[in-house]
Amino acid sequence: MQKKLIALAIAGLASTAAFAQSNVQIYGAIDMGYSYRGDSYINGVKSQSAIDSGISDGNRLGFKGTEDLGNGLKAVFTLETGFLADTGVYDGFAGGGLFTRQALVGLSSDSLGTVVAGRLYNPQYAFLTSIDPFGEGTVGTYLNVVGNDVSGGLAVIPRLSNAVAYVSPSFSGFNVTAAYSSHGDVASSQDRVGNSDNNNRVFGILPRYTNGPIDIGLNYHRISFGEDIGLGLDDLRNWTLGGSYDFGVVKLAAFYADTRIDPVAGDDLKIKNWMVGATVPFGKHAVKVSYNQSKAKVADVDGTSKQWAVGYNYSLSKRTSLYTAYADISNDQGANDLVRTSTSSDASNDASVGGYQRGFNIGIMHTF
Repeated sequence: MQKKLIALAIAGLASTAAFAQSNVQIYGAIDMGYSYRGDSYINGVKSQSAIDSGISDGNRLGFKGTEDLGNGLKAVFTLETGFLADTGVYDGFAGGGLFTRQALVGLSSDSLGTVVAGRLYNPQYAFLTSIDPFGEGTVGTYLNVVGNDVSGGLAVIPRLSNAVAYVSPSFSGFNVTAAYSSHGDVASSQDRVGNSDNNNRVFGILPRYTNGPIDIGLNYHRISFGEDIGLGLDDLRNWTLGGSYDFGVVKLAAFYADTRIDPVAGDDLKIKNWMVGATVPFGKHAVKVSYNQSKAKVADVDGTSKQWAVGYNYSLSKRTSLYTAYADISNDQGANDLVRTSTSSDASNDASVGGYQRGFNIGIMHTF
């Protein structure tokens, strides 16, 4: 259980079968399918159909391993790169680097915990992704409404560069993850880099209790923006409370997030997000539903964006599955002017394109 918590909180890795060579594991995922997106809130933008890759989860190739140092101490590392299966080229973040999904090294002890440094997943992002029935992929993901773009509120930060993180040992299911970045690449969903060592300092902490059917956590993170990223932002603070309970016949999940963004000048932007969802498994089948809402407010102006989603998975084996999902977003009168500038609402796993409000996916995913 502790190893699983470490993977979710720091590495954000799905549990996959892996080919082991000595103490090094090679793992990955290949995801391909069809996507449709329509009903753009931008006038003149037509619907879009495409054969896409990385719809349900990002395509990746990774290497992770351990070395036994004795006395219960181990050295650990992870290197992970992304690629686009529809073209065969690698998918690099932060200016096109190679191992930009993850690149970390550290020490781990069953009695003392784990410390790693490098480029790693933000604990809040890994936590919410593990709670949402749709995770980080398909048109049903919470990221469409909660947002992972700094110009769109930066309610969720996927990865931190120049970071160090600590995961405590598990005490009857309770553990704590803490992360700090001296220069987090958080200026866009693709992780733009600033020019000063004092830019984009990020601190996060996640106490979490996982025991049997219960999983609950409370995450806090804060960002101190630098002057050179050109966004006019000074400070961001976020609280997120979430969890799930597995009844066997159904797994219920929910979270609530409160974000406050302080600009260099002007009024604060306040964003409140919440999600409720459920997964109903039966044999090789699983039905998923969720409802997300985002409400943003600046001074006396506010707007709300709402998303509902339904999906279905069929497991052909432990490593291969078929999936489909449909999502729809609606907005009130102020949403297009305010919420859409503070979230990534577009019923799409590519939130930067088109402002689409309806989406459909169908595809296949294989892990190794």
